[in-house]
Amino acid sequence: MIDTPGKYKYNWPIEATMDIIGGKWKPLLIYQLKEGTLRFSEFLSKVKPKITQRMLTKILREMESDGLITRKVYAQVPPKVEYSLTEKAESLIPILDQLCEWGSEHMADDIEFKCEEE
Repeated sequence: MIDTPGKYKYNWPIEATMDIIGGKWKPLLIYQLKEGTLRFSEFLSKVKPKITQRMLTKILREMESDGLITRKVYAQVPPKVEYSLTEKAESLIPILDQLCEWGSEHMADDIEFKCEEE
């Protein structure tokens, strides 16, 4: 990536994509949101292996900043916050489905959980 004042210029499209959705957690969080809105505590119970609260907070903030999720805060006590996919992130679902299928086909012996379609 070439650094220009205030903006990154990537050399390749895949480099830009991996910068936004790369890492251990982002694809898993997007995949969990494909069925609809989730609250913070629901992420903690759904994402296997377990993600820490601190890491989840960090990744959700990054994803919101990158335009992958929307965050809706309800004015109530205790606070209620819901997360949903944006259209930008929804366009990644077919790709994540293919990655899940690939893992099922080629690494089935090493996988504890199944893709949701199976």
